[in-house]
Amino acid sequence: MPDLEFVLPHWLYWAGLVAFPLIAMALVKRASAKGGTNQTNVGVGYLCLITGGFVGMHRHYLKSVLGFLYLIPFIGILVCNTSGRDARIVLSQVKNDILSYEFEVKHFGKRVADGYDDQDKLTAAQTALETAQTSVTEAQETVVFYNDLAGWLAIAIAVGLLIDAILLPRMVARYRATEPVRADDPPVDDNRIDLSGKPSWYRPIAHLSRLSGEFVAYWCVIAVFVYYYEVLARYVFNSPTNWAHESMFLMFGMQYLICGAHAYLTDSHVRVDVFYARFSRRKKALADIATSFFFFVFAGTLLITGWIFAMDAMRQMSGPSTSWEVSFTEWAIQYWPVKLAMVLGALLLVLQGLAKLGEDIAIAVQPDVKEG
Repeated sequence: MPDLEFVLPHWLYWAGLVAFPLIAMALVKRASAKGGTNQTNVGVGYLCLITGGFVGMHRHYLKSVLGFLYLIPFIGILVCNTSGRDARIVLSQVKNDILSYEFEVKHFGKRVADGYDDQDKLTAAQTALETAQTSVTEAQETVVFYNDLAGWLAIAIAVGLLIDAILLPRMVARYRATEPVRADDPPVDDNRIDLSGKPSWYRPIAHLSRLSGEFVAYWCVIAVFVYYYEVLARYVFNSPTNWAHESMFLMFGMQYLICGAHAYLTDSHVRVDVFYARFSRRKKALADIATSFFFFVFAGTLLITGWIFAMDAMRQMSGPSTSWEVSFTEWAIQYWPVKLAMVLGALLLVLQGLAKLGEDIAIAVQPDVKEG
């Protein structure tokens, strides 16, 4: 199999983090407007073909046993790659042996020419060299054999995928004609949060917090594709990437920061509520007001520190060398957008904290009503 030399461009990484969630949110909103459906569709079929067609995923999606036919050449490719890798290791070792034997032949040949009694050693070195040269030819032929076989198997898969790509709309239509329609299919969950009864000034901030959390939630889908590519490149093409892991842990770090406001809105943060859970609604509001000081100290510190870090990174970008702060890896991704995510996440958290504080104050000034 050929080596994969693709390295994710920086511009594509940043553009993908922005564009993919927007497209996904638009598609979910569109599906929600139509009432949602769980029926088989062509779009999902092509997605399965593109991402996992080499193992027949698109056929499995349509519940076709012919999908298992793709597993035969795919397993063959894995076997060829493993055997070819072993053959390359043997080839490298034999080439090193040849260099060693050539040195011995030259060394003992010179000693024999100088009159030393090293003819037996010279003969042994020459015999070993001839054997190694024969072995290197066999190893090279083995490497070529497994590479060619893997290539032909890959061509067989590609031809099958090309044919299925043309036939897929007809295959989906034929399957849907026999697919039972379930009246109890649940509607698409658009992650709505009940804001009924909330003050008018609270709702815009809540919507902003909800949208920020929903936006970065779709980054998890990006991670699936990236790690899927990494596994495929590493174990099928013997070409591990130098960018997949770094790109994802930076993405998840930004996700953790930006979705903090959404977690605060939905009360998803970890809470030790041994006593708090027993409080009435008004007492909970009073407790939240009393402890909000610590929240704003944390959020404010994160905001100020993140701003300092981001400005330091962007100051390098605007310096005389017109460079910017990058990671110390071969991929060398820019760090200033990551540090700006700290500022954005802290700002969203502060806004949601202020909204929560205002709501708690409004509850605290009302008479206490026992729950239940």
